Amino acid sequence: MRLILLLCVTGLTVCAQTAAPPKADDARPYTHQPDMVNVAYGPHERNVLDLWKAQSAVPTPLVVHIHGGGFTHGDKSSISFALLELCLKKGISVATINYRYSTQAPFPAPYMDCVRAIQFLRTHAKRWNLNPKLVAATGGSAGAGMSLWIGFHPDMADPASEDPVKRQSTRLTVVGVTSAQVSYDPHFIAKLIDEPTSRHVALTTLVGVTPEERESEKARKLFEESAPINYLAAGAPPVFMYYNIPMKPFPPTNLNAGIHNPRFGLYLKDRMDKLGIECVVHQVEEYPDPTKASGQMTVQMVDFFEKHFARR
Repeated sequence: MRLILLLCVTGLTVCAQTAAPPKADDARPYTHQPDMVNVAYGPHERNVLDLWKAQSAVPTPLVVHIHGGGFTHGDKSSISFALLELCLKKGISVATINYRYSTQAPFPAPYMDCVRAIQFLRTHAKRWNLNPKLVAATGGSAGAGMSLWIGFHPDMADPASEDPVKRQSTRLTVVGVTSAQVSYDPHFIAKLIDEPTSRHVALTTLVGVTPEERESEKARKLFEESAPINYLAAGAPPVFMYYNIPMKPFPPTNLNAGIHNPRFGLYLKDRMDKLGIECVVHQVEEYPDPTKASGQMTVQMVDFFEKHFARR
């Protein structure tokens, strides 16, 4: 009988209890089962993570997966199984997290949940054989944007906090993302992509305003604060980006092609090149075979992580 470890956490106190074994139809299609399931890193019911610990005699690097879903849906179980398996094979531990949806608590809540998850994992790094200096973030779409935001944002550690989790650094070693947006500001998106994409409902929902309020002073301030690109500066981590939408004209009604357009990545690369920070953008000429594209992207991304972990 397999036992699942559940953790409840207050500060640095961790208490464990066993749960009933999963039903057969709950089995996941990967070889390695999580070492820890639904670990609570914060007070909300969606503040939970799963952790796979790579086998190693020394503390391992860590990749934190942040799921996508337009900030309104999605789940930590959407992690790429290929990414998970390859990381573990190479001695890299992996965590995948849930966070509050923007419909439950708008920006900055989803972002700050992800920040706390990273700080929480660093808090328990020694216990879980993790190297707190070697942490990467990955994700697609909304998860990609939050990974970039955390990577570019100045360190949010609060050394004077009474909460030991908040004392931890939020800095990342490297970021690897797919279908990323570098801004959620409709004004920026209208210029870079097009006007229809700038009216994607996820943008106003993210910051908790109605479409009619998007020109308000409050909305403009929130859009500015939620945009990863606005925090890019010298010292930012290197970035790997992958887009499976070709750089071709697309119908204005195809908001998926607009909001995941590779122009976001090329814009970021231009900015990072000028700062002398490595940014690799992979894009396709045609819509790829999903299976082949995913496999190639996974190998390239994990190689990118390995390279930059080794440099620290």
